[in-house]
Amino acid sequence: MFSIEHEFDSTVITLVDEGEAPLQEDVVINSFAECVTIEQFDPRTEQIMKITLSPEQLRDLAAALDLPEGVYQIRETPAQGS
Repeated sequence: MFSIEHEFDSTVITLVDEGEAPLQEDVVINSFAECVTIEQFDPRTEQIMKITLSPEQLRDLAAALDLPEGVYQIRETPAQGS
């Protein structure tokens, strides 16, 4: 299950684990114009862990989910008519 909320300066996506027990803590993704943050509460340390990705890193992650093992580099192609 997940929810999507549009805030003033970001879009917030919350992923709720509905798998088999033991369940993982919710994952909160904040999408800003300049970066994306991923947060999850760590019950062992009782702290929220945060990862910040650039838009390019997020693009590469999305592409990597559908590719086989290997090393890749995404190259931008010039727009048509430029």
